[in-house]
Amino acid sequence: MAPKKKPESDPHGMFSGMIVFLVPKGVQARRFQIWKERLVRMGAVIEERLCKRVTHVFAMNSDTLLQQLDRDRLSRFKGRVLLYQWLEDCLKSGEKVSEDMYVLNLDAQGKPEMSWNPQPGQSTSSDPQQLHNNKKTKYTEMVNHESNDQGGKNAPFLSTSSHGGGDSLSSGNTRPQHLDAESVSSLSYSPPDQNKNITEIFGKLVNIYRALGDDRRSFSYYKAIAVIEKLPFKIESADQINNLPSIGKSMKDHIQEIITSGKLSKLEHFETDEKVQTISLFGEVWGIGPSTAMKLYEKGHRSLDDLKNDGSLTNAQKLGLKYFDDIRQRIPRHEVQEMDHILRKAGEDVLPGVAIVCGGSYRRGKATCGDIDIIITHPDGQRQGSDSGVDTYFGFCTYPGRELRHRIDIKVYPRDIYAFGLIAWTGNDVLNR
Repeated sequence: MAPKKKPESDPHGMFSGMIVFLVPKGVQARRFQIWKERLVRMGAVIEERLCKRVTHVFAMNSDTLLQQLDRDRLSRFKGRVLLYQWLEDCLKSGEKVSEDMYVLNLDAQGKPEMSWNPQPGQSTSSDPQQLHNNKKTKYTEMVNHESNDQGGKNAPFLSTSSHGGGDSLSSGNTRPQHLDAESVSSLSYSPPDQNKNITEIFGKLVNIYRALGDDRRSFSYYKAIAVIEKLPFKIESADQINNLPSIGKSMKDHIQEIITSGKLSKLEHFETDEKVQTISLFGEVWGIGPSTAMKLYEKGHRSLDDLKNDGSLTNAQKLGLKYFDDIRQRIPRHEVQEMDHILRKAGEDVLPGVAIVCGGSYRRGKATCGDIDIIITHPDGQRQGSDSGVDTYFGFCTYPGRELRHRIDIKVYPRDIYAFGLIAWTGNDVLNR
């Protein structure tokens, strides 16, 4: 077997200038190797021992840090000791994030602790409420800050492992390939949603407005959810979220009402309106859009059973109705990964070298998926059996050993536009807009 080719380093990459020592304790081997490759590929230099030229030490936590390095050596170290989470968050965002919230220090007694490093002009009080407020201020500044393109934020992020799919964050223009599920999950960290009382209500409004064909309002709530669910604190007053993107006065008023009463009058109105509820229900059937749902309502239909007797439904809509309950169930990530492996093996048997990537919410690192999006191309750019630009299949599949039907979309792209297809079918909707 030929020796594994070392990843090429970009002298102007995101981690250029960093000389890094990595603490392997507590890290799975595959995950550790991925981190090393990403660092080197994006300009960092890896040192196998802690020497004077090292600028950064990475560790999983303070316990594993002290197992690898003694307190005396750490006290003499002039660089920064960071959690690996900093590296993951940089890879996820495509640019360097502030190191301040990821620093591991040792106090005077040698006890490991997380360090909060105040910026000039910020309070150094240890009062928890003050630190909480500072954290919120820092987040508000972060989400409003415009990118300066440092670190190649707009560069493509394609996986480069040897398994043949594409699911995790990495850079380069080589053939996109998959990492194992454990590695993918580690690189797709998302903070817990501390404001589900708000985002769940907004999510219902997204679906209602979408069913009514009001894309503008639906998208407004969709964008607000994306901001709110990532907040590192629970909203107790709308005044805490001044100047956040996608949160205007009307949205703030809704949030304040939810905080105060635990509900939203607008949603309650929709939930008691027969027309809205019926159209929303019909819109959940695969193949039925807002205009068709409205026509079915106007024809007198009020339930899914009514639709079964409607002769105007297309074959796709009939299938959507038949497997309505199946399609509504979210697909666990491990099942999507298994389906991905099956498809890639089948594709390799038919056309060696074919590139098959599972996109959508799976590629974005979600724990469950609504459907399965498969993007296909061939590295040599040749197409077989079709002279059209893009071939598609929209249908159903079953997980081995189960009768449950899942939605699956397969798209075949020529190599010269494959990258655009990959981005479009990875999403999410906000990115595509």
